[in-house]
Amino acid sequence: MKTLLCSLLLGAAFGAQAADKPPIAIAIHGGAGTITRANLSPDQEKAYHAKLTQALNAGYAVLDKGGSSLDAVQAAIMVMEDSPLFNAGKGAVYNWDGEHELDASIMDGKTLNAGAVAGVKTVKHPILAAYKVMMDSPHVLLSGAGADAFAKSEGLDTVNNHYFDTEARKRALDKAKKAISQTGYQARNYLAGDYKYGTVGAVALDANGNLAAATSTGGMTAKRYGRIGDSPIIGAGTYAENGVCAVSSTGHGEYFIRLNIAADICARVRYQGKDVTTAANEVIHGRLQSLGGTGGVIVMGADGSITQPFNTEGMYRGYKTRTEEKTLIYGNP
Repeated sequence: MKTLLCSLLLGAAFGAQAADKPPIAIAIHGGAGTITRANLSPDQEKAYHAKLTQALNAGYAVLDKGGSSLDAVQAAIMVMEDSPLFNAGKGAVYNWDGEHELDASIMDGKTLNAGAVAGVKTVKHPILAAYKVMMDSPHVLLSGAGADAFAKSEGLDTVNNHYFDTEARKRALDKAKKAISQTGYQARNYLAGDYKYGTVGAVALDANGNLAAATSTGGMTAKRYGRIGDSPIIGAGTYAENGVCAVSSTGHGEYFIRLNIAADICARVRYQGKDVTTAANEVIHGRLQSLGGTGGVIVMGADGSITQPFNTEGMYRGYKTRTEEKTLIYGNP
């Protein structure tokens, strides 16, 4: 009884202490798509939960020490960029020619400044290149060889493109090319869901009330002709504005670009006074789905509220606040 009483008192004290502090929170995703229990073994599920937890802890540690939301989202995404489990960085998919072309973006909710890179081939951590574009250039989006050269000039780690090679992604490329060869070039052909998805992202709120959002991806398996999806497009794949919300998207990028998904969600919060859950559900289960688009988003409200809706079978995701931590794979919350 004495032990139970002490535990209750400590819990109450912790709750009061957390309530006295400004809210801090981080949410992440590792891609949406055809993710079912039938497709993942228990060991694979365990691996995904462990890596999502590691990413959450990396980002939250920044916030807990008084760091910025911008630094927090980068810390979380770098963990996922280093993992072959996700279609970003080390686990990036192959394009048609057997190479990797990576995209990333980041946005500062305080200043509305943003940076992005598209089609980079030698940057180890594309999210850091996006941040450098935002901070050290007058531009928002750099692409291709120029973006690689800029990242190198900024002192970022560079690698041979084969650094991103993985056997699982090579098998996916072979499968996709076999399907495409029967129906025409991918740039003129709609592919099944297995080839469209895969992105990592993070949104965060720091103790100063600043929001940030960031997204990183290897794009679409077997993509051709320099195809670029929504991940490096501010307003489509990434958006953040203090006092409103922060969003990172994952899904069939062409639809997210056409509907300006991330900005649309925040616009509903800003101009219609809707909470982030209502706004995000309207867009993901309404506009996006009605057009035939699939995917999901993670959204952080100005008060630290979190929603993570998706209209696919699953989405790797998680969140951490002062009082709660959770990682999930299946089913809508």
